[in-house]
Amino acid sequence: MNLATLTMIVLAAGLWSYAWWRRDGSHWRGLLRGWSTLKSTFPLLGLAFIIVGYATVLVPETGLQGWIGSDSGWSGLILALGMGTFIPGGPYVALPLIGTLNDLGIGLGATIALVNGWAGLSLLHAAWELRYLGWRFTAIRWTLTLVFLLLIGSLAQAIFEGVS
Repeated sequence: MNLATLTMIVLAAGLWSYAWWRRDGSHWRGLLRGWSTLKSTFPLLGLAFIIVGYATVLVPETGLQGWIGSDSGWSGLILALGMGTFIPGGPYVALPLIGTLNDLGIGLGATIALVNGWAGLSLLHAAWELRYLGWRFTAIRWTLTLVFLLLIGSLAQAIFEGVS
């Protein structure tokens, strides 16, 4: 058991205890809502882990390292950032996939670019930004985010690559 699992167990037990202490049935309502969320999310999680499994056996390590590995330079960082923008879903979907690519040896800079592309430049978010915040806001945010995310990936690769 790792620290994240232990933390979640303690948090869930603490919340359940507090809900039970209230004596208003919220301990059961909370469990039922959690179960409902699990049932609706489970297919997506299952598919995400299947994709991760296929990525580990179908993606050629040498080709991947050549495209977005440590020696791929700016073009690899730009490609990794672009790939990150297309990764759908939340952290339970995106991070196992990105972690698998990292394990295949894509390098620190590319891994950071992938995470930042997913978190900061998601195409799914852009559609909502355009709708509610307008094209000017979206263009300014995307331009600044793109520049700084590439800089962050480049700095991480230059400074920390090879550091354990």
